[in-house]
Amino acid sequence: MNDTLVSLAAIFSQLSLLAFGGGNTILPEMQRQVVDVHHWMPASEFSALFALAQAAPGPNLMIVTLIGWHVAGWAGMLVTSVAKFGPSSLVTIFALHAWDRFKDRPWRRYAQLRLMPVTAGIVAASAALIAEASNPTAIAWAITVFTAVMALKTRVHPLWLLAAGSLIGLTGFGQF
Repeated sequence: MNDTLVSLAAIFSQLSLLAFGGGNTILPEMQRQVVDVHHWMPASEFSALFALAQAAPGPNLMIVTLIGWHVAGWAGMLVTSVAKFGPSSLVTIFALHAWDRFKDRPWRRYAQLRLMPVTAGIVAASAALIAEASNPTAIAWAITVFTAVMALKTRVHPLWLLAAGSLIGLTGFGQF
């Protein structure tokens, strides 16, 4: 159990410092570590925990806490949460002070503009990873693409889309 907790702390503290542009940017590496490297759960279960974390109110990285709980109970939940949110919070505090100091410098605006496409690409890679783990059939892929288009092109609240997907899943329609 102690080895597992140490592994969880090492993985999530490293991920904490890599979460540049938002928490979802680390999902591919988180999934690789949890599913492929340590075999703590299958990809489908990781995807289900991600969906649960996104549906629940609160921080969008609640998946970190759920993974800790799944792998090592209360201790795992505590270790993953502190390891994920502690280091990045400290770096953010220091970076914000420095960033504020250079608020009038022209390079700051250029840096922000150049980092936007990088962040968008990393978030898109995360979405592709979750979609791949969640879609075992062509019908499931069609539902995912339709939902993504609805989310991008309409003002339908994402929870309504999630509810519709849940109802489709309950019918078993996408399983064939």
